[in-house]
Amino acid sequence: MAALLRGRCLWRAWSCRKAGQGRHYRAALCTELKRPLTVGEAAPRPVGPLEVRVDVHFCGVNFADILVCRGQYQERPHLPFTPGMEFSGTVLETGTDVSTVKEGDRVIGVSFFNGMAEECIIDQKMLWPIPEKVSLREAAALPISYATAILALEHRARTQPGETVLVTAAAGATGLAVIDVATNILQAKVIAVAGSDEKCKLAMQRGAQFCVNYNEGGLKETVRKLVGSGGVHVAIDMVGGDVFLEALRSLAWEGRIVVVGFAGGDIASVPANLLLLKNVSAMGVVCGQYKDKDFPVFSKTLSSALEYCQQRRVQPHVGSVFKLEEVNDAFLHVTQRKSMGKVLLSPK
Repeated sequence: MAALLRGRCLWRAWSCRKAGQGRHYRAALCTELKRPLTVGEAAPRPVGPLEVRVDVHFCGVNFADILVCRGQYQERPHLPFTPGMEFSGTVLETGTDVSTVKEGDRVIGVSFFNGMAEECIIDQKMLWPIPEKVSLREAAALPISYATAILALEHRARTQPGETVLVTAAAGATGLAVIDVATNILQAKVIAVAGSDEKCKLAMQRGAQFCVNYNEGGLKETVRKLVGSGGVHVAIDMVGGDVFLEALRSLAWEGRIVVVGFAGGDIASVPANLLLLKNVSAMGVVCGQYKDKDFPVFSKTLSSALEYCQQRRVQPHVGSVFKLEEVNDAFLHVTQRKSMGKVLLSPK
């Protein structure tokens, strides 16, 4: 009888969770900029007609999340807020006019905020069903890193089979995604650039043909030894500063460099004479802006990432998983450059 009563209590608790009826849920909260996050309880709200309530299983930790909590990101939500730009989970509840997903579906979502919680509410158009062969854990590593890699390599740089791609910060989540997509989807050759022998080893294991430790000499000279004076066709840079300039100088005639971020903290000025002398192109890519500026491209990119993963043509590398209560440790792990591959939070 006691077991039966316990079972009924658990079922009632799950039913309330499914329907979002009054059950508070845990969430990481930024209550003050540049201060550690707290994990507290948040009150659920009803879903709108086109909204979906998702039970979050994993949430990606991105450098942009840290910038948001420092007040250094281009979007500045009102305090207090919950960070978290990407997640995977299962659908708990759908609004009256939702037609794309149903209760129980496994999904990935791009929320730009609110993902670091046990549950979140999101517009249906920002959810994509997870294919059968893709786990919730690896799916959570796809939205930002792999969408950025695909947009940078395919949409912006127009990378062709057989071309050589130079990628900096190669052992990070986006760097490894660039290696994965360039090597296994575009059949390009990859020269990885990383900050330690351990990171170089991982980049090579993930498909790079060569790896350069930029703490051990000039990048341009090392690249020239590997590919000759012609240079590389494409460079994807996430570091900025002097590393960006060295990557720019490593480009071949009509080469393309794509700026993805400034993990090194310095934003370099582009020497226009270098663009002129080699007929090279410098461009940028911010994955999230496609959501508002060109949603069909954004949606197609995420669908492609899921399809590639379903076909096992790409395999996301998850380096670390932290509990929700360890969100500040996860942030520190990223800012101290300890992370190799994707860092995830798990509210479970």
